[in-house]
Amino acid sequence: MTSLAHNQVFQSLSSSPHARLLHGAELGDDLAAALWTNHHDARDYQGPSQHTLSCYLAGGTGTFRREKPGSKGAPDKLCILPAGHESSWVINGEICLAHLYVSPERFAASAVTLLDREPRELQLRESTFLDDPQLAGQFRQLVQLDWDEPGERLLGSSLAHEMISHVLLTQVGLRQGLKVKGGLAPHLRRRLAEYIEQHLEQPLSLGELAQLAALSEYHFVRMFRASFGLPPHRYVLQRRLLRARQLLQHSRLPLGEIALACGFASASHFSNRFRAAFGAAPGLLRAARAD
Repeated sequence: MTSLAHNQVFQSLSSSPHARLLHGAELGDDLAAALWTNHHDARDYQGPSQHTLSCYLAGGTGTFRREKPGSKGAPDKLCILPAGHESSWVINGEICLAHLYVSPERFAASAVTLLDREPRELQLRESTFLDDPQLAGQFRQLVQLDWDEPGERLLGSSLAHEMISHVLLTQVGLRQGLKVKGGLAPHLRRRLAEYIEQHLEQPLSLGELAQLAALSEYHFVRMFRASFGLPPHRYVLQRRLLRARQLLQHSRLPLGEIALACGFASASHFSNRFRAAFGAAPGLLRAARAD
């Protein structure tokens, strides 16, 4: 779970007498965002537990990493800081920057869905002062939203997912020399993912999924989590909620029909789950898209 209260990068900036938080919010779905200003500061990040995507919105020409003093920031420059990295920063002058915080679990689930790869096979590349106009533009869209307003927070969550997909397609590589053990074979992973997608509207049991992989329930849970980054029940719930969000955005189906089409027993159960994941009721996303 991405919680700002336990986010090392967020807390490091919060403790600085020079940094000022303009806006911060947990967007739901293991995502959070923050908008900062800072000046004449020095910050160290030591192995944070979340991935951090950062974009300079203003200033930055006097900002550098201690280990790379010759490289400086600038407006629309991006930094990609994987979970577990270490970095030391010197900030000269005024800067305004936006952060998107992503839990490894969320990143892993997106990697499986988008790239059909085990998360353990992939490595998010650490990048400093990267040029990527599309990602910078998405950051500028994100900070224009009012994250305290439920409908706009949902839009922010949707935009954040698009940003994660972009990063996965452009900034993720295969780990060299890694021998993956203990997970599901690629053909089993594909079979399970396709089966789940085709049966989201139906009740799925652990035994049913384990049988597809010819494993006991006990071993299946362990191997599924190793391959997908999430336990089976959380992965299925995530796929159902993402399917529901897509239907809310691109169809005129009533909420009750969307709930049934995505495997929820009732509209109220669906609304509760959707609100817990995305921070607002599903009707607000549809209303925000209509506006």
